[in-house]
Amino acid sequence: MDTPFSTLIRTASHEQHTEAESTTFMGDLLGGALGVDAYARYTEQLWFVYRALEGAAGPLASSPVTGPFIRPELFRLPEIERDLAYLRGENWRGGLTALPATQAYADRVAECAQSWPGGYVAHHYTRYLGDLSGGQVIRNKAEKAWGFARKGDGVRFYVFERIENPAAFKRSYRELLDGVRVDELEKQRIVGECKLAFALNTDVFKALGEEFSSAA
Repeated sequence: MDTPFSTLIRTASHEQHTEAESTTFMGDLLGGALGVDAYARYTEQLWFVYRALEGAAGPLASSPVTGPFIRPELFRLPEIERDLAYLRGENWRGGLTALPATQAYADRVAECAQSWPGGYVAHHYTRYLGDLSGGQVIRNKAEKAWGFARKGDGVRFYVFERIENPAAFKRSYRELLDGVRVDELEKQRIVGECKLAFALNTDVFKALGEEFSSAA
């Protein structure tokens, strides 16, 4: 394959990525049509996905396929929990509920973590590179819309304090993708899982859009 795998995976999933970004919920949220409660509800859904993604990181660190991708500086769960404590109060866990679409997404991540290293890489890529890129747009909008301190409580999920140079980190991550230790057929399967990951994320946005349609 002449095309670097990182390029292939990005271009092959472009349509699904665009669809996820173009959902009504995300447009309303970033456009200021929804209140902070919708933002908090979205953050709650992220908790379930990242619990599945990062809860399996320990055992996967020794895998030749997934090991290079297990980077503690990427972990988001502690920051999500800090944001939720700020947004929902100290007892935030008591009101935490996953939408059916979120549960399906988290279940798929957990399934890949347990039985398919290549699939886990697909979900790892779609989440973390998205957080480092488009996630910064969400952070900026949230700070302006709801008065959060810059890179402070409420938006800490989007702040990677242990990554000094995000652009350089993303380049190194793409190099890891290019060198992933799987064959060409498995790479195609990973691309397919990336598309599914974006679709599952889109389903969460659509469910949130239905939940908050009356508020828009």
